[in-house]
Amino acid sequence: MARTVWDSTVGKKAVMAVSGVIMLLYLVAHVIGNLKIFFGAGEFNHYGHWLRTVGEPFMHYEWTLWLIRVVLVVAVVAHAVSAYQLSRRDIKARPSKYVHRKPRASYATRTMRWGGMILGLFIVWHVLDLTTGTVHSGGFQEGHPYQNVVDTFSTWYGNVIYIVAMLALGLHIRHGFWSAAQTLGVGSRARDRALKTVANVLALLLTAGFVAVPVGVMTGVVS
Repeated sequence: MARTVWDSTVGKKAVMAVSGVIMLLYLVAHVIGNLKIFFGAGEFNHYGHWLRTVGEPFMHYEWTLWLIRVVLVVAVVAHAVSAYQLSRRDIKARPSKYVHRKPRASYATRTMRWGGMILGLFIVWHVLDLTTGTVHSGGFQEGHPYQNVVDTFSTWYGNVIYIVAMLALGLHIRHGFWSAAQTLGVGSRARDRALKTVANVLALLLTAGFVAVPVGVMTGVVS
């Protein structure tokens, strides 16, 4: 039964919608945590330590964090695979161009695929930069997330990579939220305007919240 659902177009769209909602919830929590950097190094570093001790003593050190990471990896992979397979299926279904041009889609809709690729590459860079420290500039300091963030956004390329990715994220959320609502049966003609408004507000707030951190470092508010 699971294979039958997965093989269907509706099933793949449902997987995309559910995995997208999981990632969206994570992003909301993530941006709230990121904004703690404006309260100083002590509070931000304490927050970073707290993430590793959530659930203690029932959960061992970092177990909850790793559980969250596993769920996120599964969601990202499921989302990406579903998107790729749906895209290939769409191309096979219509290999030649339409005789009459289709109505022009919104900018967010037309850039969903490219935006997804940009975000996929960004996730890899972000993990290697601030989680493992592999590509980090200025000397990665384990247990000092505040200084690591300041180091990253003290470089021009760190700011460019992050801001471009966050703009792509905003466009992705703007279209993806509304699309997921339609797939999961939440959307309707009467609710469309409200859902699009929520999508726009979410996209704007999340983009602004994430971009505020590199801007804070660039302007010296965070140093």
